Amino acid sequence: MKRRIILALSMAVGIYACSGNASKQETPAAQATKTNEPAYDPARGAGKFTNVSVSPTLDKTMADAGLKVYEVKCASCHKLTEEKLVGPGWKGVTGRHKPEWILNFATNPDEMLQKDTIAQAMLEICLVRMPNQNLTDEEARNAYEFMRKNDGVK
Repeated sequence: MKRRIILALSMAVGIYACSGNASKQETPAAQATKTNEPAYDPARGAGKFTNVSVSPTLDKTMADAGLKVYEVKCASCHKLTEEKLVGPGWKGVTGRHKPEWILNFATNPDEMLQKDTIAQAMLEICLVRMPNQNLTDEEARNAYEFMRKNDGVK
């Protein structure tokens, strides 16, 4: 009788050990702590922009420069309304996302599309990956200010 119990327990332990459930899966935050990287923040996205200071009023000079960036690098895929062209329309984007998220997506679309569930969901709708336009930080910030103007900030 004892042999059967020992045999059954041994088999159960062996099956459990081979099932892959023996080791606990770590959370992304625990993995990031081990590698000294901050945990991914979906409100900020992936990239160098961590704390963007935005004035409550519009910077007209930046918005005008952002219009030029839009015309050259963005208008072929994005409308200024809510309507999708190739990519989503820009109307209301500054209310849906933090400035850091928008700037990180504009300057780091490849990593954002790998890590960010919102960016991945947009890709599923649009079916076309946002290309890296190699925007400088200044161009991205100016484009963001133009987005704010498009959203009615005065």
